[in-house]
Amino acid sequence: MTVPLVHELLSASAERYPEHPAVVDRDRSLTYAALEQRANQLARLLVERGVAPGDRVGIYLDKSLEAIVGVYGVMKAGGVYVPFDPQAPPARLAYIAANADISHLVTGTEKARIWTALKEHGAPVRTLIVPNLADPAEAAPSTPGGVEVLAAMAIDAQDGGPLGIRRDLGDLAYILYTSGSTGDPKGVMLSHLNAMAFVEWSSVEFGVGPDDRLSSHAPLHFDLSVFDLYAAAHSGAAVALVPSGISAFPIEVARFMQDARITVWYSVPSILSMLVLRGNLPAMDLSDLRTVLFAGEVFPTKYLVRLMALIPHARFANLFGPTETNVCTWYEVPRTPLDESRTIPIGKPIHGVQALVTDEDGREVPEGEAGELLIKGPTVMEGYWADTERSKRVLENVASPTERVYRTGDLARYGPAGDLIFLGRRDSQIKSRGYRIELGDIEAALNAYPAMVECAVVPVPDDVFTNKIAAYVVVRDGADAASLSRFCQERLPRADEGRRRRAAEDRALSVEHDQGPRVIGVAAGELRPPRARVVSRLHHLAERVGRAQHVRRLGLRAQLLPPRRPHPEPAGALQVRSGGHRLARVGRFCSHPFSCSSRNGISSASASSGSSGSSRSTATTHLIVGVTGNRRGSRSP
Repeated sequence: MTVPLVHELLSASAERYPEHPAVVDRDRSLTYAALEQRANQLARLLVERGVAPGDRVGIYLDKSLEAIVGVYGVMKAGGVYVPFDPQAPPARLAYIAANADISHLVTGTEKARIWTALKEHGAPVRTLIVPNLADPAEAAPSTPGGVEVLAAMAIDAQDGGPLGIRRDLGDLAYILYTSGSTGDPKGVMLSHLNAMAFVEWSSVEFGVGPDDRLSSHAPLHFDLSVFDLYAAAHSGAAVALVPSGISAFPIEVARFMQDARITVWYSVPSILSMLVLRGNLPAMDLSDLRTVLFAGEVFPTKYLVRLMALIPHARFANLFGPTETNVCTWYEVPRTPLDESRTIPIGKPIHGVQALVTDEDGREVPEGEAGELLIKGPTVMEGYWADTERSKRVLENVASPTERVYRTGDLARYGPAGDLIFLGRRDSQIKSRGYRIELGDIEAALNAYPAMVECAVVPVPDDVFTNKIAAYVVVRDGADAASLSRFCQERLPRADEGRRRRAAEDRALSVEHDQGPRVIGVAAGELRPPRARVVSRLHHLAERVGRAQHVRRLGLRAQLLPPRRPHPEPAGALQVRSGGHRLARVGRFCSHPFSCSSRNGISSASASSGSSGSSRSTATTHLIVGVTGNRRGSRSP
């Protein structure tokens, strides 16, 4: 049996089920026949305006009917679609556009205020296709110089029949940009074969048919959207777009599931956890819901158990895989009672994929031993766009599409039943609300702040969101948390619910200090005790600005207090220095704890700063460090 290209799924369903709803967006919808025609018209316009096979075309739209037409239209034109994060700042989007050499952008009038900013930041865009614009003249005030704007009438004028442009399975279908450790996003290149290896397996495994209604919760730049769109097209099912504005309101999400009569739901676990906690599910009629799929982060078992009790008739499955492999393993959650103290396995490889757990020398480890997870098979990406060196570091057998191996950087082990257990990461990559975030990406943005001396960004475990993020920074005179927040807003993207997913500019803790370098804690929400990796990153911060001894354990609720009279330093206390400037000394941060005051389980330790060799006086501040344990404090381990 011949494997179709991704966009050929649409054409096949348009032929088989022309009047079936293909996409539903609130009170608007497109049938398969209408979606096919509109995508063909857009494809012809793109070709007419110079898009050649393999060219990258940006999709800068909120998820909508127009966005779905856009992704199919680009593929039908032989192009490679590159979905932009609609909430990302212009500088980041311009970097993606320049990196992928995007000259054509499918966008909407709601993004018009950003068009000029994209050009100012270096985006090489020459043509804007705006499907929801009636007349190009209406966009003239927002159109950058030298950029052509094509409105709906230009699409309407095209023939809606098939184009016949031939592409191969190994050709790129889309590029998804993810957080990069250098501060710049990296483009994951995914071919038609990569997508279809997952889509065909998942459509069959979960029995998707023409009477199903699949949810589409993930944004297009998130790899979960691949199942939503293309498993539906594979089977002639309808896909219902979850309005982005309701994600922060669990009751509205639950009501959407009910009113849209969703049969197959797919999202990150944090959304499902919020449904359990605040979705009022017992009051909803979810009798149509037969399958619940989750991926992107660890699902706390206690919330999964409660969700399964609330929807007892549904099938539940954990899908696992980084963007570089899409879904590569899966685990069907049994109906038998689950042990809430155990993590849900990531299961076994999907059809055609192999999963290997290896040691540092590349040898497979015995069952039960931890090692790095390697994925081999047709779902593995082609590489990173315009970054051969990075691709070589993580890929093996690059020339063979079905034998290619990706080193995930994930730590895992095989359990007694042959299921893989996810253990964490080898590097500083984390998950938050399902988003993959490189802590180095945030640190790189912070380090670009003109007054930055040093910084460390750390994850803070959270039951619902997997991780929140805290940033600890050292800045020079004249800087404050508000300016740092504004700086980050211009460089780091938001989460889909409109909140910052970067805690570096979420909520600044108070600063009372006006001389020399200082430490500012910038945190998100209520902070909890960190894991070993948190201590390690703060240790690295100390090493970069000075020297640290035997880091042990540290709580992460921090605040600067007004200066007070310095007191003698006890032996063994950690001192943080930068260029001879002592910046901070943190209680319970070294193997020899020193005397410090304590209030409600919070230890205070002195921190001083000044200019070495300068005539300026040294000012002393105090960094408040929340101690792990109960409110009476805790012992160091």
